[in-house]
Amino acid sequence: MEIAERKGKPKRRSRHARNGFVILLNFAFSLALVAAIAAGAIFYWGKRTFDAPGPLEAEATYLVPRGGNLADTASGLEQAGIVSNAEVFEYGWRLNSRVEQMGGGTDTGLRAGEYAFAPGASMRSVMETLRSGKSIQHAVTIPEGWTVHQIYARLEADPVLIGDLPPMVAEGTLLPETYTFTRGMTRAAMVERMAAAQTELVQTIWDGRQDGLPIRDIGEFVTLASIVEKETGIASERPHVASVFINRLRDGMRLQSDPTIIYGVWGGAGKPSDEPIRQSHIAGATPYNTYVIRGLPPGPIANPGRASLEAVAHPLDTEDLYFVADGTGGHAFARTLNEHNANVRRYRQIERDAAAAREQAQPAAAQ
Repeated sequence: MEIAERKGKPKRRSRHARNGFVILLNFAFSLALVAAIAAGAIFYWGKRTFDAPGPLEAEATYLVPRGGNLADTASGLEQAGIVSNAEVFEYGWRLNSRVEQMGGGTDTGLRAGEYAFAPGASMRSVMETLRSGKSIQHAVTIPEGWTVHQIYARLEADPVLIGDLPPMVAEGTLLPETYTFTRGMTRAAMVERMAAAQTELVQTIWDGRQDGLPIRDIGEFVTLASIVEKETGIASERPHVASVFINRLRDGMRLQSDPTIIYGVWGGAGKPSDEPIRQSHIAGATPYNTYVIRGLPPGPIANPGRASLEAVAHPLDTEDLYFVADGTGGHAFARTLNEHNANVRRYRQIERDAAAAREQAQPAAAQ
């Protein structure tokens, strides 16, 4: 009976077994606690490092290429001395992005462009700058009336644009303007952008032109605007200059524009500064010489800007057929040849007086 009762009682674990389980449990708990403390310490260190002033001693820029990824960017920033630790920067970026996404934010991506960083910029400020998309903007200015040859020379010399220029485009197809762009833009892309801008502007102004102009198509429209562009640099005069050429076209007169002589002889490279226009040039039978041909030349002689295009689309309502320089930078306009000849004599007298004044000033300067 006593033996049976002993057999029915549950077996108790030995004290040794109980102690082993507790030890294992304690070890696991201690290990988890140590890991949590270590993780917290690492997080605290990482956050302090992410927010602390960075190693940059002077202002610097960094270019994020199109298609660049975060890991490569973080590594590049460390190599450039902008951040102290690429891994901390990358993990800090990802953690901040995840927190913002949980809060409803979505715009946490890396944006291509060239960015400027101040001395001592923290990793957080570097991240915010890169995510802002506010990259450095460079500019190239193309003056009105430049030829394609001159525009290509400026784009070729620009130190920020990259890549080769495309084959020379047609004269008159590029819009003179100031263009802003970010580092990494190609010269071919800039030419494409300028051509698209000119096409859109020309079409818009052509569509809104006044009725009855003696211009057959949009090509002639740009050609005449390029002549107006080269004849005067005074914006307020352009509609008046345009009216003279419009009146001459209506009357079947030759346009007799000096810039067309120059383009016919020297092309887009332009007349050398020490080379005068000679009588042989005026009489020269080039396709562009409007002293010889009637009507418009076969194409533009430059790239006209908005003001000259608008002037041809909406010329001043005059009966003038002539103009000549007036000695002040502008022009004197005339309806008849007699009036024009009087204006020419007046201008030549102004030139003689100016030459005499220069001669008198030279001995005084020598003394």
